[in-house]
Amino acid sequence: MPPFLTARAGARLVPITPLAKDRLEGWLEGRPGAEAAWVRATGFKAEPGAICLLAGEGGTLARVLAGVDPEDDLWSYAGLPAKLPARESGGTPGGRYTIDAELGAEAATRAALGWALGTYAFTRYRKAERGFAALAWPKGADKGAVRRAAEAIFLVRDLINTPAGDMGPAELAAAATALARRHKAKCAVIVGDALLKRNYPAIHAVGRASTRAPRLIDLRWGGTGPRVTLVGKGVCFDSGGLDLKSAAGMKLMKKDMGGAAHVLGLAAMIMGARLRLRLRVLVPAVENSVSGAAFRPLDVLETRKGLSVEVGNTDAEGRLVLCDALAEADREKPDLIVDFATLTGAARIALGTDLPAMFCNDDAVAEALLESGRAARDPVWRLPLHRPYRCLLDSKVADLNNISSGPHGGAITAALFLAEFVRPETPWVHLDIMAWNLAARPGRPEGGEAMGLRAVYALIEGLARAGGRRTK
Repeated sequence: MPPFLTARAGARLVPITPLAKDRLEGWLEGRPGAEAAWVRATGFKAEPGAICLLAGEGGTLARVLAGVDPEDDLWSYAGLPAKLPARESGGTPGGRYTIDAELGAEAATRAALGWALGTYAFTRYRKAERGFAALAWPKGADKGAVRRAAEAIFLVRDLINTPAGDMGPAELAAAATALARRHKAKCAVIVGDALLKRNYPAIHAVGRASTRAPRLIDLRWGGTGPRVTLVGKGVCFDSGGLDLKSAAGMKLMKKDMGGAAHVLGLAAMIMGARLRLRLRVLVPAVENSVSGAAFRPLDVLETRKGLSVEVGNTDAEGRLVLCDALAEADREKPDLIVDFATLTGAARIALGTDLPAMFCNDDAVAEALLESGRAARDPVWRLPLHRPYRCLLDSKVADLNNISSGPHGGAITAALFLAEFVRPETPWVHLDIMAWNLAARPGRPEGGEAMGLRAVYALIEGLARAGGRRTK
């Protein structure tokens, strides 16, 4: 893995010349007249993702021109594996390419990762419709980083894309256990009524209506360095509970465990890189179902922290399972808590479906994450933990309500709810994500998607490198 990145030795490699729009004419001036005329005749303008095939002697493919956006080069390369011929003309084995340009180490790594991501296909239920072209590793690329990132993103996509019938709480726990076994980590799972005995009442309340028992997945790895705890929302299917969703609103709810998929993918990257830290991953895995055992609107639930919560809406269940997990995460006073959750439609209204909403109680950590996202071409956008909105969660009968009293600022009030379960002095990041591509783009097929994963990994890598000390 990744199978479509290969060694440079062996069969003939077709050169790919990456060109930005403003470099095309300069490049053409140095080429033979017939070749330049052909490129112009095809209408190739070096638009990002566009290609132009140049023929050599005997009609063989001699070179590929590829339009690249220097500011978005990762995704410019991601479309090439599916666009380029996977076999040479005549059907003889081939379809192997090399980037014919001097790339710095970071650009070479992005090119390789883009190529790898462009080869993803969800094949659990049917084979891929076509093959992909292979690329010789670009010189200077960090092969380990590319492999770890591609494998993690593929894991996230596969977990989210798997239908809820085959990805319930037990199957999600099995995926975490398999990941732990691969990296010699420890993984414990608390199941069903044992959640009540171990004081995870909110997780139990949300999941108790399903015939598939709720559970808390707890993975630990590493013995030295700063403590980092990842928390992922693992609602394997969300019917809305007794506040039932519409058919349209329920259709994509297999992706409501996208936060859990993200923290497992991120854990795979961290453990694969052998970062010097003490990692913990907590995933509350449930189905929000309808039955006689379902929790009800205006029920009052106890939580692990001891705060009581009035249920204003059973379809705001993600924050209920997360609050128990966050309280447990905070108990150990880690150096950083990061949670991922497909939490609110309000975040999508504010930022669209591609841009994760980031909330953070520590300005230095927030700025570091924003910079990591920019550098990794994996952006997040900070929204405020606006404390005056906390009153919107007030309840007349409990410590707080799980929804706000009005229709506005839903992503903020959801984050403020979660903030009640983390001490202010614990650096905490909350990422409200879509975890789904509504339409296919190069390297990002329609379906489950990792969002903010590489940005958070870079943040944690920096924390591990600094030994937990704050760095600018």
